[in-house]
Amino acid sequence: QVQLVESGGGLVQAGGSLRLSCAASGRALSAYSLAWFRQAPGKEREIAAGISWNGGRTYYTDVVKGRFTISRDNAKNMVYLQMNSLKPADTAVYFCAANGGVGLNTSPVPYEYWGQGTQVTVSS
Repeated sequence: QVQLVESGGGLVQAGGSLRLSCAASGRALSAYSLAWFRQAPGKEREIAAGISWNGGRTYYTDVVKGRFTISRDNAKNMVYLQMNSLKPADTAVYFCAANGGVGLNTSPVPYEYWGQGTQVTVSS
């Protein structure tokens, strides 16, 4: 079992920055690929960014490329999402997720472990 706890969300003006953190406990994160998903009201959960087990490969959905950076520190059992140049369209609940399977998946289905989510609100 892996427990994930997100932090760092909040209210920010458009153009601002936030850094989300996700702390893991229970098992070493080094065995998992990790991702940040987000879900806006009335919309499906979608991946924002993902990172392979060793950090060697990353994925970003098109609308966040060049603005968001995902990183991980396996020694600290942490994963991060640096979000810059935030837009009102980035407003959502952001979830940290872990997948012990092979590859870096962009669908939420393979991810076995989820955090409770942290709200990010970007005002115009």
